[in-house]
Amino acid sequence: MTPENPVARALLPAARGLALLAGYLLLGLALLVTAEILLRRFVNVSLQGGDEFGGYVLAILAAFGFSYALLERAHTRVEILIERVGSGPQAILNLVSAWCIALMACFMAWRSYAALSESIEFQALSGTPLMTPLWQPQLLWFAGLLFFAITATAVALHASWLIGQGRSRLNRFYGVKTLDEIIEEETVSSLEMKVTGQ
Repeated sequence: MTPENPVARALLPAARGLALLAGYLLLGLALLVTAEILLRRFVNVSLQGGDEFGGYVLAILAAFGFSYALLERAHTRVEILIERVGSGPQAILNLVSAWCIALMACFMAWRSYAALSESIEFQALSGTPLMTPLWQPQLLWFAGLLFFAITATAVALHASWLIGQGRSRLNRFYGVKTLDEIIEEETVSSLEMKVTGQ
């Protein structure tokens, strides 16, 4: 994301932190699955709940990753049309896209809060031998979706402001990444990896 974008400057560090947390959760899930396979193969013992935790981790992983993907302009887009119109129509399409994402993000946060509230009210447990209190994974899931709703709404409001101020900046901040931007990001990433010795 372009560093002069105020929304990215404010929210990208938190989004990156949540995405890293989700990555560590995924790593933990991979280790759990590996342990499950090895224990079943060599000791004939099963760790109960690996599949249950896997479902929770994937839901939380997605919720935490949405904001980072939005700020990095990594969500999938159909570029065949938008590349063939001028910057004015591109700005309008990018604005509509930003508002569609914001409305969907707010709807998902609202519905996840409803699910969380029901689980707390009825003290719902998972239908598995672990009987996990459902509010625990749902709380993390809701937190990720709430942050996504906040991020998406901030992006949509900023895009709305930019439509009257500078459409080229709206396209640069929230439009499809150009080939030059992708090449520049990969070049910078490669240089950083060489400098850190990775």
